[in-house]
Formats: sequence, C-alpha cells, structure tokens
Amino acid sequence: MVVAWLVFGVVLMLVELHNVAFYALFAAVGAFAAALVAAVAPGAIAVQAGVAVVVTAAGVGAVRPYVSQAMLSHRGVHNVRGVHGGIVGHEAMTLDVVGDAHRGGHVRLVGERWLAISGSGAVIPPDTTVIVTAVQGTTLVVVPLGAIGPGEADKEGEHDELE
Repeated sequence: MVVAWLVFGVVLMLVELHNVAFYALFAAVGAFAAALVAAVAPGAIAVQAGVAVVVTAAGVGAVRPYVSQAMLSHRGVHNVRGVHGGIVGHEAMTLDVVGDAHRGGHVRLVGERWLAISGSGAVIPPDTTVIVTAVQGTTLVVVPLGAIGPGEADKEGEHDELE
C-alpha cells in the first residue's frame, strides 16, 4: 500500500506542475502522509485514507492562500479586489479579435480570461495591449493602449460600474 500512495502522490505532483493551482500539491502531500502511515500500519487503510483527507484539507484551507499569494506577488501579478474595485484603468492583453457588443472577444487580465468588447466599436486584433475603461456586468470595455489620455479610463468607468 505504501507504493500505491507514493505513486498516487507523484501523479498528483505532476498534475500540480501542469496546473499550478495548489490543490493537487496538497493532495500529494496528503498521499505522502498516508504512505508514512501505511509504512507503520499497512492494514489500516481507513486510517491511511483519513490521514490523506485531513492533511489535504488542512493544506488547502490553511496553507494554500498564503502560497497562492506568494506566487502571484513573485510573478508581479497584482490582485484586484472585486469585479469593479480595481479593474478600470488596468492593462490587459487581447486573446482574440475584440469587436463591438455583438462581436465580443476575450482579454487576459490579472491571469484571468475575461469577455471584452471594444469601447470605440473598432475591431481590436489579438495580442494587443488594451486598457479597461469600464465594466458592464462581467464584460470589460477596452480600448487599445494609447487610445485614451491619462485619467480618462477612471472617469469613463465610474458610470458603467453598476450596470
């Protein structure tokens, strides 16, 4: 049973390396803890599973928030509070063609993929740096970087935040 827990832990570590969400990491730590229990008490499968679950839950609940925050700040990513609390005025990158309200596209902002529309109605090509000028529900209104003057994004976004 020790080998099974170790193999399961290694597989979870590989999954974590692919996703980097810090869930599989703590499940792997739980599997390794269960392997230690299996080495001492090979027949206590319920205890092994219980240790795996408890260690995983403790890691996800107590440690994951700190590890995630440390990784985000290490990468230079800024965490914004709330949907409207700090998004207006931030730079994003278009992932595909972004058009008007009928032909929206997507942008990457703070590591997340968002639905976006062009604030000017003009088509914005992929891989263009844009500024968020407003938020309409869960859709970002964006314009290409340099298309608006300093401070204008904040003024524009004030009116659309509650839509």
